[in-house]
Amino acid sequence: MNSILRKRFIDQILVMFGREPQKPERQTEQAIKIHELKRMTNKADLAAAKEAHRANERNHKWRNRRWVTLIVVNLLFVVSFGFDIQLLEGALTASRFAGFHLIDLNSALQVMLAHKHIITNLLIGTGTVLVLWVLFGGRTFCSWVCPYHLLAEWAEKIHLFLVRKKLITDQPIDRRWRTVSWVIFALLAVATGYTVYEAISPTGIVSRALIYGPGLALLWVLALLVFEVFFMRRAWCRYACPIGLTYGVVGIFSPVRVKYRLESCFHEGDCRKVCLVPHVLDTVIKGRAVDAEVPIGPDCTRCGLCVDVCPTGSLKFDVKGLSKLM
Repeated sequence: MNSILRKRFIDQILVMFGREPQKPERQTEQAIKIHELKRMTNKADLAAAKEAHRANERNHKWRNRRWVTLIVVNLLFVVSFGFDIQLLEGALTASRFAGFHLIDLNSALQVMLAHKHIITNLLIGTGTVLVLWVLFGGRTFCSWVCPYHLLAEWAEKIHLFLVRKKLITDQPIDRRWRTVSWVIFALLAVATGYTVYEAISPTGIVSRALIYGPGLALLWVLALLVFEVFFMRRAWCRYACPIGLTYGVVGIFSPVRVKYRLESCFHEGDCRKVCLVPHVLDTVIKGRAVDAEVPIGPDCTRCGLCVDVCPTGSLKFDVKGLSKLM
């Protein structure tokens, strides 16, 4: 990895922790040539090229696959408990699949901080989940498994409809609050000896409600969704949830990622409009890409919405080390 790409990699990690994306100071020679060629391209030729790709402008292939996967995973918990078939026992925070223990990484961390020592019994289940999400990309958990994420995604559609009708306005805040939230919940676990976050985690609340039946805790989830519909787009996932940050760190070295190809991009910005975490797509802004091909950063949820919407296929799923062999 040359110095330019190394700097880009570090910048993507800093962006995950809340820093705003920065315009790159240096770019590879190949990227510079492509940027220059784009600036010299005749506008009429560019418009014709855009029109030629309109037929493929939008599909929902990856979104549909993701929704089906998320629903099936959560239904497995429900069916296993309801019919007592012991296939997938427990809930998302801690479960057992066909005899293998699976412990949510953030939950395990909270428990060990609360008890102030490493709990050996948690290591096996945590290790299994760690390997799984290192392979698939940490924040893939958010968009492909977390049940609250799906509810928030539907709430976001209502929010955007109200924004288009000019009935409400979005109120984004500093993304560094998510890192602050992570630190606060970690300190609370250490100070109280109790996993405070698990008591209010909408992920855990929705998962347990699906499996064991609804409780009063769902009122908290409903309040979050109402807040996201009328005041702040995806407030919990973007600015508060420590689970997303934990899995983002896990996914830093994941081989599965979305890769951006500069040469074929029209810089229309549709991908950023649909992205659940648009700060990860700063590289698609005209003039920002540091190389001809740039992997999207670890805070990407691999939801596939940008892949679906890109008319030229400039954003695609990629497996590091395999793409050159294909």
